[in-house]
Amino acid sequence: MPLPDRDTDLRILTAHAAGFDPHDLAAAGVSPVASAADLAAAAAAVRAVRIDPAILSYIVELVRATRIAPSTALGISPRGATALLATSRAWAWLSGRDFVTPDDVQALARPTFRHRIQLRPEAELEGVTTEGVLDAVLASVPAPR
Repeated sequence: MPLPDRDTDLRILTAHAAGFDPHDLAAAGVSPVASAADLAAAAAAVRAVRIDPAILSYIVELVRATRIAPSTALGISPRGATALLATSRAWAWLSGRDFVTPDDVQALARPTFRHRIQLRPEAELEGVTTEGVLDAVLASVPAPR
């Protein structure tokens, strides 16, 4: 996301100097579109989305591939794996399904993993990117059928 220009910076600071509180959502014109009960029901529905053991294994293989990739100093942790499980379930639910597909996992792997990989400094100097590592991992690990 690009940084604001000078005039925008000045408008932001002027608003804060005049008492704008970014934590006061109502004053900022933000109103709720879902209640706490709606959010709890959605979270429960997402947790109920089924995931086949073969897809769980697929997530594990993707994670393990990031750990042994030659360009990585630090691959995906178990916490990252559980994040991919959660985001894949949410994506399936938002897509109107009660089950996760390999396509769901593939669609969410990059945004879920991108910030969790640490490259080796020499790999970065060679121009390797986390996006490139993830592309290679997704291409090398066969998806279940």
